[in-house]
Amino acid sequence: MDQAKKPEAKSDSLIARLSHQLAALEKRDWELWLIVTGTGILVGVGLLALIFPSAILRRGNVRMEIEVSRELFVSLVALLILFNTYIISRRLELRRTRDAVISATIQSELARLQSFTDPLTEVYNRRSLDDMAGKYMGRAKRLGTPLTFMVLDVDRFKEINTRFGHLTGDFVLAEIAAILTSAVRGSDAVVRYGGDEFLIILGEADLRGGQIVAGRIAKYSEDWSAAGHLPNFELTISIGLAEWHVGQTLDRVLDEADRRMFSSKETRKDGTSRK
Repeated sequence: MDQAKKPEAKSDSLIARLSHQLAALEKRDWELWLIVTGTGILVGVGLLALIFPSAILRRGNVRMEIEVSRELFVSLVALLILFNTYIISRRLELRRTRDAVISATIQSELARLQSFTDPLTEVYNRRSLDDMAGKYMGRAKRLGTPLTFMVLDVDRFKEINTRFGHLTGDFVLAEIAAILTSAVRGSDAVVRYGGDEFLIILGEADLRGGQIVAGRIAKYSEDWSAAGHLPNFELTISIGLAEWHVGQTLDRVLDEADRRMFSSKETRKDGTSRK
């Protein structure tokens, strides 16, 4: 896996595109108002041209006498009605276009986000990993803060499918995703890495912080098992931690966390076999 395309770039691109489209609509709006203003000025000048020559000054008062043919009057009224109709229709068209642009942009962003979400567990999917990791690595490098990756694997998941069926297996995966999400902060990321394997990215957390989260996950898993969701089955999750350092690739830090997760799983198996 390569380290890097940052999701901020896509967000910036989306905002830039939306800003550009709204700026174009704003320009059209200003052009429309300029037309209205210009037309008003022309009408005003025309009326003044008709009124002033007919003005008669008598005893300090201005008396105006204007004669306009019926055809000219009707034409002016019709022109004003047509002009106002045009202006209103253009305003409505601009409003509809603006709403359509905003709606289309939001729908596009929602579709992009949904493509990064696992439909079963409602956490990030593996496709999102490069973007998510790039985001966290970039922030950790920029701020000089720690960053820890957790690789998690459900113990004896094959047994769940065999004993209780695949639908129950899907239910357990969704429940595990909920456990993991509740065990981390909103600023962290939970990713379904594949099958029964998950990944957690802990921003601004070192190995000690990761161990605290691991303990929390173990406690929540015990509570879930105690609730009796699966008869005679104890849910456990093997966890491997690795702290990322500047210069490390994503592959390297995940390999390190993966090795530690398998070591934890083997230790758990050995402990179970001795009982």
